[in-house]
Amino acid sequence: MKRILVVDDEEEIRSLVQRVLEGAGYQVSQAGNGREAMKLVGAGGCDLVVLDMVMPEKEGAETVREIRRGHPSLPVLAISGVVNAAFYLTTAKHLGATATLRKPFTPEELLGSVADLLAPGAAARV
Repeated sequence: MKRILVVDDEEEIRSLVQRVLEGAGYQVSQAGNGREAMKLVGAGGCDLVVLDMVMPEKEGAETVREIRRGHPSLPVLAISGVVNAAFYLTTAKHLGATATLRKPFTPEELLGSVADLLAPGAAARV
């Protein structure tokens, strides 16, 4: 079973994403900020990170950079729904995010992105 870490400072969004992913058969853990996320990533507990780009304590851009340094093959799906979401998502791609998704997204869009990132051979495309 693939393990996904959902990182977002909004508990409602984390819980919604978790329900969608668990409904599709994934094992999901949550973190409320980049600092918490890096502890879980460092423990080796995930196959994919779904990461909000705008968060307190340790924002998404810094977290993407840190994941790339320590775990270069770990896929990162950057998400954002702020007014300047396009800027944040473009920045995420430049910093090493594997894919991006703009909030609000549908369950089908989320599951499609996750399936693409976890497909066999996807790590070679990172």
